[in-house]
Amino acid sequence: MSLKTCNKAEEANLYTLEVSIDAKTFEDAMNKAFNKQKNRISLPGFRKGKVTRKMAETFYGKGFLYEDALDICYPTAVEDAIKEAELDAVGTKSADIKEIGENGVELTVEVYVKPDVEIKAYKELKATKKKVEATDDEINAKIDELVHRNARIISLEDRAAQDGDIAVIDFEGFVDGVAFDGGKGENYELKLGSGTFIPGFEDQIIGHNAEDAFDVNVTFPHEYAPELADKDAVFKVTLHEIKTEEFPEVDDEFAQDAADCDTVDALKKQLADEIKKDKEDANDREIRTQLFDKLVENTEGEIPPVMVDSEVENQIRDMDYRLSSQGMNFQTYLQYMGMDMDTYKEQARPEAEKAVKLRLALEKVAALEEIEIGDEDLEAEYDKYAEQYKMEKEQIKKIIPVDGLKKDMAVEKAIQVIRDNAKITTARKPRAPKEKTEAAPAAEEAAE
Repeated sequence: MSLKTCNKAEEANLYTLEVSIDAKTFEDAMNKAFNKQKNRISLPGFRKGKVTRKMAETFYGKGFLYEDALDICYPTAVEDAIKEAELDAVGTKSADIKEIGENGVELTVEVYVKPDVEIKAYKELKATKKKVEATDDEINAKIDELVHRNARIISLEDRAAQDGDIAVIDFEGFVDGVAFDGGKGENYELKLGSGTFIPGFEDQIIGHNAEDAFDVNVTFPHEYAPELADKDAVFKVTLHEIKTEEFPEVDDEFAQDAADCDTVDALKKQLADEIKKDKEDANDREIRTQLFDKLVENTEGEIPPVMVDSEVENQIRDMDYRLSSQGMNFQTYLQYMGMDMDTYKEQARPEAEKAVKLRLALEKVAALEEIEIGDEDLEAEYDKYAEQYKMEKEQIKKIIPVDGLKKDMAVEKAIQVIRDNAKITTARKPRAPKEKTEAAPAAEEAAE
């Protein structure tokens, strides 16, 4: 196999390679292709697996193995040609077979290469951040969360159910006197007023006492399941128990139990620090986004469409992985969103192109800054991955190639360079509009 010629095409970032696959290599591929198929080939008078290649070629024609043979040797041939041409290829546009037969294969392949983008500026990029402070309302909201989290559930026997109580009920629903699927439950804990059940259900439990048995009459909403929508239903309900949440008093004892703080003041300070930390983290993410957007704006270059296609596929795989953890797959998600795969891909392309452009820009910054990753840093990074995934470092190295990891580490250093040289300002709060006094119009007239 060999590269015959390599020429720059008119289209940006596209090269045309003339590739030759020699007769011996193609013959070996033909034998492999036949061996894969021979147990499925049958001829009149012969059992499957007993037909020779020569017999099969006589019956089907010599070219019947060409396609499978080319599939075997094509990837290696193109890969070797790209290496010989010293191209940083990112994908193939087309392949055209010129000759194929006993003498081998002659083909032309169009290959996209990674573009060399230009960056107008990557230092002194501007971004704004919000002022980091913890307001009394935010601190009190956090305390309220702790109060509810540390609430004690108690059983009530001396009064009827009220809004906000937890009702322990048995229920079974009927439409036209017939029980329906999914309409039955036992010892179900329903918080009244939560809106968990269909409208009107929870309201009709209020006022009943423990061990009361009663009917709840409701009409299913129009948007409910088709078989029940707009239908009247009767639920047979037994109220077994009424519970309520008893909230602790916010005092020093509560501070000690809920957050291991000596006093309420210490608790408030701890919560204020947590709020500030959350806001600082949010600021960092927002600043990073602003700087990335500015960097992309300052980056010029033609992005090969195959790179965008590849990024779209990566995003689909990532989303499918996240959805699977929630018990859903990507096809179900598309149905839920009312779109097909082609529509989704088209909508995803602008963000995918932006992501590709950002990565190219960061790699360019790493090159301009002459960022290099030393062996010590590389080994430390592998150690981190090994610890994170509880695997041997050598296994991690097989999964994450050295070249790819070095590029990722260089990109992270490039991001730090951009951040260290950025101009970050704190956004001012908008001033409240001043009310005009009676003297204001006169003053304005005087100014005119």
